[in-house]
Amino acid sequence: MKTFVICSGGLDSVTLAYKVHKEHSLTGLISFDYGQRHKKELEFAKHCADDLKTQHLVLDISTIGKALSGSALTDNIDVPDGHYAEDTMKATIVPNRNAIMLSIAYGIASAQKAEAIATAVHGGDHFIYPDCRPEFINSFEAMQNHALDGVSKIQLYAPFVSNTKADIVKEGAKLNVPFDQTWSCYKGGDIHCGTCGTCVERQEAFALVGIKDPTQYANPNFWQRAIQKKSA
Repeated sequence: MKTFVICSGGLDSVTLAYKVHKEHSLTGLISFDYGQRHKKELEFAKHCADDLKTQHLVLDISTIGKALSGSALTDNIDVPDGHYAEDTMKATIVPNRNAIMLSIAYGIASAQKAEAIATAVHGGDHFIYPDCRPEFINSFEAMQNHALDGVSKIQLYAPFVSNTKADIVKEGAKLNVPFDQTWSCYKGGDIHCGTCGTCVERQEAFALVGIKDPTQYANPNFWQRAIQKKSA
């Protein structure tokens, strides 16, 4: 399938890009500047596109992001520390973010005669983000089939939707994904903070599969305490 990958520059979407490159026909990467505080992730998406020798479209929807106020990712709200599955992580929800990005990506795919849009939503996202759940993916694809009826037939490819982060790390290792060239941290500092939900989840995933995490963290030990707290 000729496939566009929505790529943030994070571990999940970069792994997905490598998977599509190997198993399908990678048409390009689509990234979004939505005013996120961790905008540096886009540099890692560009590195991925360059490495895979594919086009990289960066779309500025930051004015939309400003209107989606109340999220720790786009507003003057502290990004919470702790495990990804903690209720406090709901502060990182950007309302309808995936629906907005997917709608734009579908339009691009139709215009460029692509056959699929790939998104890296995964099982670990289900607790917090409603637009990462299988029900959303299936419903969104059905809606787009109506929206482009008679114009294009585009599949919504979400191979990680039922997978864990550890599953993705394992697959990325098989694909020789350069994990050190991916960005997960929501705080957007010079290096990964090691304490926000995405940093904790990232470190936990590497530990679960027994693969060395090449990432440099400002606080490399916090994640273990966060896991213990979650399990208590």
